[in-house]
Amino acid sequence: MKIFQNLAYNKLKEGLSTTRNNLFNKITEVMSKKAIINGDILEKLEAILLSSDLGSELTEKIIIKARTTLLNIEDRSIENIKKVIGDELFSIFDQNIHSNNHSELEKYRPYIILIIGVNGSGKTTTIAKLANKYKLEGKKVIIASADTYRAAANDQLKTWSKRIGVELVEVNSKDPSYVVFDALNIAVKNNFDIVLIDTAGRLHNNANLMLELKKIIKVTNRFLHYAPNEVLLVLDSNSGQNVIAQVDEFNKSTKITGLILTKLDGTAKGGAILQICAKKKIPVKYLGTGEEVDDFHDFDLKLFIEAIVK
Repeated sequence: MKIFQNLAYNKLKEGLSTTRNNLFNKITEVMSKKAIINGDILEKLEAILLSSDLGSELTEKIIIKARTTLLNIEDRSIENIKKVIGDELFSIFDQNIHSNNHSELEKYRPYIILIIGVNGSGKTTTIAKLANKYKLEGKKVIIASADTYRAAANDQLKTWSKRIGVELVEVNSKDPSYVVFDALNIAVKNNFDIVLIDTAGRLHNNANLMLELKKIIKVTNRFLHYAPNEVLLVLDSNSGQNVIAQVDEFNKSTKITGLILTKLDGTAKGGAILQICAKKKIPVKYLGTGEEVDDFHDFDLKLFIEAIVK
């Protein structure tokens, strides 16, 4: 088990290298083992944290902690400064909510997961990765291709479903609720464990599409009183501060139960993710760190922060 954990950590660390380099290479440039921790140094540190989209509130907490701690210790090496920042990041998060409770999967069959997000967030690829993950765990998975607005999304899912070997439900209708209903019916009759429901890539401020999302949720709930079990919002880590707005707007239409963060391998502003963790009580469930189907990780707060600061 430890070998697999180490492999996952190394892959995660590699994926987060852009964020880590942007944040701590800059810190290394302004501080050294003999650095005098004065107002100028702390201002530079503050600017670095803000440039990584940590936000003013979270940055202020870290600066206050750094000022208090570093002024009272002799070891002001880069490694110790990283430790101070890492410890502070870890301490301000609710560690209990940032974990996947896989026991819930055994209580409901089929287990219904609704995937939402805006165009370009990596939603379709994420669904394939999640389907592959569950299949490798021995689950019988079916995907409902309910993005009826974008033919390319359905084509992508067709390609992915064949590649990973899971069933795909598509219906010749412009009403995504028909697709969802059909998929749920098949899942119940054929004893599927997991139903993943793709939805149209919505602009989070588009009222009509948000109403459609509510309709999909109503259909799932009428078919299975406990459904959906999860509503996961896919967020592009490159979006910076805009991810906060997406969380707020989607939450007005449905109760988001978890977040999936994509494209962490290509962003220098991964701090926005930490900001979401600090401000919202919505758990991060999974991380996407690349284009391959196995570039997908359960979110582990401790490993995530270690992958950034070490």
